[in-house]
Amino acid sequence: MASDVLPVPPALKTKLEKLGLVRHDDFILHLPIRYEDETSIVTVADALEGVPVQVEARVLDVSVQFRPRRQLVARVADSTGELVLRFLNFYGSQVKQLEQARDGDKLLRLFGEIRRGFLGAEMVHPRYRVVTAETPLPTSLTPVYPTTAGVSQAALRKLIGVALASSALDDSLDEGWCRRHALMPFSAAVRLLHAPPPDVEEAALQGRSHPAWRRVKFDEVLAQQLSLRRAYLARRQKGAPVLKADGSLRRRLLANLPFALTTAQQRVLAEIADDLAQPYPMQRLLQGDVGSGKTIVAALAACQAIEAGYQAAFMAPTEILAEQHYLKLRTWLEPFGVEVAWLTGSLRKAAKTASQSQAAGSAHLVVGTHALIQAGVDFARLGLAIVDEQHRFGVAQRLELRKKGGNPHQLMMSATPIPRTLAMSYYADLDVSVLDELPPGRTPIRTKLISDARRDQVIAGVRATVGEGRQVYWVCPLIEESEKLQLQTAIDTHAVLSAELAELRIGLVHGRLKPAEKAALMAEFVAGEIDVLVATTVIEVGVDVPNASLMVIEHAERFGLSQLHQLRGRVGRGAHDSTCVLLYQSPLSQTARSRLRIIFEHTDGFEIARQDLHLRGPGEFVGSRQSGVPLLRYADLEMDIDLVELARDLAERMLRDSPARAEAHLARWLGSREELLKA
Repeated sequence: MASDVLPVPPALKTKLEKLGLVRHDDFILHLPIRYEDETSIVTVADALEGVPVQVEARVLDVSVQFRPRRQLVARVADSTGELVLRFLNFYGSQVKQLEQARDGDKLLRLFGEIRRGFLGAEMVHPRYRVVTAETPLPTSLTPVYPTTAGVSQAALRKLIGVALASSALDDSLDEGWCRRHALMPFSAAVRLLHAPPPDVEEAALQGRSHPAWRRVKFDEVLAQQLSLRRAYLARRQKGAPVLKADGSLRRRLLANLPFALTTAQQRVLAEIADDLAQPYPMQRLLQGDVGSGKTIVAALAACQAIEAGYQAAFMAPTEILAEQHYLKLRTWLEPFGVEVAWLTGSLRKAAKTASQSQAAGSAHLVVGTHALIQAGVDFARLGLAIVDEQHRFGVAQRLELRKKGGNPHQLMMSATPIPRTLAMSYYADLDVSVLDELPPGRTPIRTKLISDARRDQVIAGVRATVGEGRQVYWVCPLIEESEKLQLQTAIDTHAVLSAELAELRIGLVHGRLKPAEKAALMAEFVAGEIDVLVATTVIEVGVDVPNASLMVIEHAERFGLSQLHQLRGRVGRGAHDSTCVLLYQSPLSQTARSRLRIIFEHTDGFEIARQDLHLRGPGEFVGSRQSGVPLLRYADLEMDIDLVELARDLAERMLRDSPARAEAHLARWLGSREELLKA
């Protein structure tokens, strides 16, 4: 019965579906956001101001008043004092109902906050019921549920009551296992949460630390772990090209590099090489801080695919980043006879057709933007798909690239480090490799917070830096509402700096420039022919200019933490002392203040990511991954890390030893939504 659809009137059905309420289980797992205590009555004289209370009183008089505005006013009293009820929005039926409540033995049972008004103690828009002296009080706290327009609390309570009464609430977990891990039975937990007794520890209930909440949170995390783990195992049943090679191309590339791989790079490369030699598709997330050397690891992985007779595709989210990768990969690989093709949306038709033809034939490595997944692009024998800054692509886009090559191995890269709790929860379907070591020679970056009022000092600092033979980035504010406005700000800033620093060569790069213009400007900056590069966030990732030692980020309060960290990582890439100036405008909001403090105090991307998760919560943090994974409604990844670890261990065992229990658990929690996880 538990998975049956709950019968509801058609008018209500659509509104309930907005809340995700269709099956019995949906209603059972629609848990209160808070509770109200209607189990006792207080007198008017004893009621505390500003605290929700319940009183019972007789109606003395009712009137509709028109000054200062139209309102319904009723005077009520119990044996200890009087109270004024005020309704600013009301219906004619309410007037009639309150007038009728003056008759005989009728009482009003009111719930709300009492405050001092012009006419004494009053309640504004209290919840009320007409009762008699014999009407019993509730025996449990009253739940308040998340709802939507047109669905009243009373309707929700009634439907949830029906679902609870008509469902067996079987436990999907073994009773003995639950006892050993101090987890309440499922049935007892949900019944308590929907109707807590008056003597329940209210702080634990509201703070979601009560054992009943703990059981529900565990079940939710377990459903997520089971689903992701099952997707992981299902992928392992699929065939993929076995990319075995003798490593000669990789050895030649390594011998030609002006640097040696770090221990972390060697470790990660071994993990990837082992995956690529398996007959099932690799699904690995490579994460590493800014400058940890992910691109060379990807290039060496591509070498293995190429040597095995297959192609590799390298997709990046922006044209400027894709182009950086293309130029770097071509420099590294073309001397060894590797054909590297370039494919992006802005190519002219003839060039695009030529690139598409290369992808379908002779190219060993195809680098580009999301143009790689568009109709008309086919690969001859795609063995490895590499996705850079993977969190900036949607689930559907990543799937498209996989479909292009049948079932290639997939390497996803991210310079936004993912906190361990998120990796264990939202990325449980992936193997995760971490580059936790920076190459030698990276100089520490000083971070300075400077108010916009001291802009003149910052401009003087730019002049001094260029005087020492160094170069400067000046990043313009992020204006999400308007690309046009953002562009104008960059143009204005370029004009101001050109006037103030007339003796310097100042360039301007932004997203609206043609690719050839952008490439030419970047090439000039790399060659040292531009002293100061005014830019929008197109230089956020991938740009490597060792001589740039000063980064000024204007309106730093408008940027997210990971973006500030990425931008800061554009300097400190050479042997010179480097500084990142965060220019902010007062007054700062509390969130902006917190963000700037975190970026000022920390340089470790993993710690910044952990603090960012704490500030924003997992929903925002995982970005487009959200479209593939249902967000946790009840569990908190920081508070409940022990539950995530416990659920991860149990998920493995359940899928192996108790598949029927695992199936029942997933059906209860995810229903048809598990399809979302297949990406």
